[in-house]
Amino acid sequence: MTDFHIQSRAELDRELAAIRESMLALGERVAVTIHDSVLALRNTDNELAETIIVGDAELNKMRFDIEKACESVIATQQPAASDLREVIAALNIVVDLERMGDHAAGIAKTVQLMEDEQFDSLPESLERMSARTQDMLRQAVDVYATADNDRAYNVALMDDKIDDGYQSLTHELLQGMLEDEISTTRGLYLLFAGHNLERIGDRVTNIAERVIFMASGKMKELNPEPGDARVS
Repeated sequence: MTDFHIQSRAELDRELAAIRESMLALGERVAVTIHDSVLALRNTDNELAETIIVGDAELNKMRFDIEKACESVIATQQPAASDLREVIAALNIVVDLERMGDHAAGIAKTVQLMEDEQFDSLPESLERMSARTQDMLRQAVDVYATADNDRAYNVALMDDKIDDGYQSLTHELLQGMLEDEISTTRGLYLLFAGHNLERIGDRVTNIAERVIFMASGKMKELNPEPGDARVS
């Protein structure tokens, strides 16, 4: 191998490592944002909600910076095989991470709409959804960092618990509204928060799919909706 090829490989490795580091930082920021959005909802904390909404612009910037770095690698390094799969996976994963930030901001915006509506506590099903979503995301980011194909499947399975939690929350809130045990306004706020957490779980599943593609080259849909075809 010539000195030129050795230098080119070293430069590509440095650029890929920088992308991975930026992706991990974005993943952690998003996980914190999800946590804070539920905290703001629980405490009707408008100040924290505003911080989350304003901070969403920074998440968008982090996404765009990562996309530019990926495009630069493709244009200047012309990666092939596994290196190219890693860049393509990053381009897809970064979109899902940024959209998770949007879902967290959606919960924060709900807090701003609540006005005098106060929660003594959140439903246990919603609290469990929040904890599981954050855990699932952090595990998915770790799986991405290690390109662990086998663990990616296990991470995707965690979405089933989040879906179950959303069904339980929906049933509980609708029953409460029908029986006048909870106001319609409060019920809808909580349902919207649950919906955003459920969508985050779906997007984390997308990350697991991209890790499998990155590690094996296989495109596989995990946890498809009933009637959807699996691609292998």
